[in-house]
Amino acid sequence: MPIIVLGLSHHSCPVTVRERFAFPETGVPEALDSLRKTGHAEEAVILSTCNRVEIYAATSREPQQVFQGLEAWLVDSRQYDQPVGNELYRLVEPQSLHHLFKVACGLDSMVVGETEILGQLKKAYDLALKNGHTGARLNKAFQRAFNVAKQIRTETNIQRGSVSVGSVAVELAEKIFSDLARKNVLVIGAGDTSEKTARALLSRGAGAILVTNRSPEKAVALAEALGGRAVPFEDWTAEFAAVDIVVSSTSAPHYVLDRSRLEPLMRLRRNRPLFLIDIAVPRDIEPEVNLMENVFLYNIDDLQAIAEDSLRQRRQEIARCEQIIQERAAALLDKAPVPNPRPT
Repeated sequence: MPIIVLGLSHHSCPVTVRERFAFPETGVPEALDSLRKTGHAEEAVILSTCNRVEIYAATSREPQQVFQGLEAWLVDSRQYDQPVGNELYRLVEPQSLHHLFKVACGLDSMVVGETEILGQLKKAYDLALKNGHTGARLNKAFQRAFNVAKQIRTETNIQRGSVSVGSVAVELAEKIFSDLARKNVLVIGAGDTSEKTARALLSRGAGAILVTNRSPEKAVALAEALGGRAVPFEDWTAEFAAVDIVVSSTSAPHYVLDRSRLEPLMRLRRNRPLFLIDIAVPRDIEPEVNLMENVFLYNIDDLQAIAEDSLRQRRQEIARCEQIIQERAAALLDKAPVPNPRPT
C-alpha cells in the first residue's frame, strides 16, 4: 500500500485559513474513526499543529481517487464553506516519504531545524497507533522518520541559532523591549509551546511569570515549574495592570481577548506598551487589537520574518540534510541499501 499525504501548511496558506482546518487534540481519535469509515484509507495519522494540518494515509486504492475523497471529508468535517485550491497539497511516493522525513527533521518548519515539530509528530503518531488506526506501512514509515530526525540532529548543524517558535518569539520581544529585565509575563494556556516560550523569556531576563489556564491544576503545575504564580482563569484580567508581555496559546475555539475587553485594561495600565504573542491556532486574540495605541500583536505567521533570518544561517546545512533524507527514503522503498548512520 503506498503512502500519500494531503495537507496544508504555512507554505500554502495563511493562519486565517489554517485555523479553519485545525483539529483539537481531543477530537483527533473521533476524526480518525470518521476518516477510515469512508473507506479511503486503511491506515491514517492526522497531524494538526499551529503551522500545518496533514493527513498521512496508506491505501490500496488509486491515489487520485483517494485524494478526492480525503479532500471532501476534510472540507466537510471542518465545515469549510470556501473553494479549496492551492491551499491543499497532495503527495504520493516517493515525495510523500520525503515530506514526512522533512517534517520530522524540522526542514519544512517555519523555523528551519526547530525540534518542537518532532514531538508533535510523535504525539500524533502515538495517538493514531493507540487507537488502532495505523498498521505495518505507516508504523515502519513513522519509525524511520524518527530515526532520520535523530541522525540529522547528530550529523549536521541544522539547529544552529533559534530553533523553536518560543525562541523566535523572544527575539521579536527584544525588538519591542530593548531589555526584557523586569518585564512581567502572563502566559494564557499551559501547553508545551506556552512553557517553552515562557522559559525562553526567562532565559533573557524577564521578570515575574503569571500562568492562567482553564484547568487550575495545569496552571499550578506550569507556574511551579517556571518559578511563577498561578492565576485563576476567571481572574487574570485583575493582574493585567502589571503585565508587559502576554503569551497566549490555548485550544479555545473563540477569542480569549478582543478589543472591547482590552480597551479598559489598557486604561488601567496607563497605556504602557503591551506585547501580545498569539501562537494559537485558531487564534486567541482578535486581530483588531493591533489597531490600538501602544499594543503590538504578533501571530504565528508574523514570526516568519525572524524565521527567515534563522534560515539563512542554516542554508549550508540543508543540502546535507536533504541528501540524508533522499537516501533513507529510497532505502524504505527498497531502492537502495540502508546507509549506516554514524554512532551516536
